[in-house]
Order: sequence, then C-alpha cells, then structure tokens
Amino acid sequence: QVLLVESGGGLVQAGGSLRLSCASSSRSFSAYGVGWFRQAPGEAREFVAAITWSGGSTEYADFAKGRFTIDRDNHKNTVYLQMNSLKPEDTAVYYCAADFTDPPGRLDSSYDYWGQGTQVTVSS
Repeated sequence: QVLLVESGGGLVQAGGSLRLSCASSSRSFSAYGVGWFRQAPGEAREFVAAITWSGGSTEYADFAKGRFTIDRDNHKNTVYLQMNSLKPEDTAVYYCAADFTDPPGRLDSSYDYWGQGTQVTVSS
C-alpha cells in the first residue's frame, strides 16, 4: 500500500504560481512512476503530467507544456508540480497517483494508488 498526500493548493490570481507536493511515507514510493491529474466540476478527470521513478523522463499534457513542471526528490519521497502562469481554466482538484509501471502513462486506469486531492482555484 502506498499512501499519497497532496498539498500546496489554494486560491491564486490569474498569472500567479503554485507548487503542489505529493508526499508518501512508503519506502517503495521511489520505485513508482507518478502522475498528476485534475478534475474540474462537471468534467472528467484529465492527465496533467507524469514522471518516471528515476525522474529522468517526464510527460505533459499540451495545456501544461511550458507552464507546468513536474519533478521529484526521492530522498524526500516527494513529487512536485510547479504551476506558473495559471489561468482560471486551471481551476480543479489536483490529484497525484502512483503507477508501478515505468514509464507511467496518461490513462488514470493504469495507476495503482491515488491521493485525496488538493483544490486549486484561479481567480480572474
């Protein structure tokens, strides 16, 4: 069992930045690829970004390219999502998930463990 806890969400004005964290106390967390997903009210959950267990490879949704950066610190058992130039349409609950398959994919069904989510609200 891999428990994931997201933090760092909040209310920010358009153009601002937030850094989300996904932390785990599980010793095996560093062996998992990790993805970030988001879900806005009334919308389906969508892929945001993913990173391999080593941090050597990343993947982004088109809307995230150039604005969001995913990275990880395996010594701290934490994966981060730096979000810059935020837009009102980025408003959603953001979830991190762990996938033992490497590299992790874009499909949420391939992920094994999920956090509880953190709310990000971007005001115009």
